[in-house]
Amino acid sequence: MNNTNSVDPKIIALLSYITIFGWIVAIVLHQNNRSELGAFHIRQSLGLFITGFILVFIPVIGWILSIIVFIFWILGLIYAAQGEQKEIPLLGGFYQNIFKGIS
Repeated sequence: MNNTNSVDPKIIALLSYITIFGWIVAIVLHQNNRSELGAFHIRQSLGLFITGFILVFIPVIGWILSIIVFIFWILGLIYAAQGEQKEIPLLGGFYQNIFKGIS
């Protein structure tokens, strides 16, 4: 028998990268459909959102670094679409550690 309330973990992973509203939807869906893939990408995307938000308030250097964060965001989205638990370069391990409470 198929569980119709089940959401594919890859969908949750993808939603986590689609704006802050997508992240909120992903976290809500994840509460009822927990998976390591979903939790992994929720942690990665939350870290990217926070990092990007902070950087936009730092003139010039922050704006340049925001471009790098955007590239990392695209990588995270690609990893989620492929169903991979691959960390974002440079910061992914930090995000996994600091947000380890999200499981």
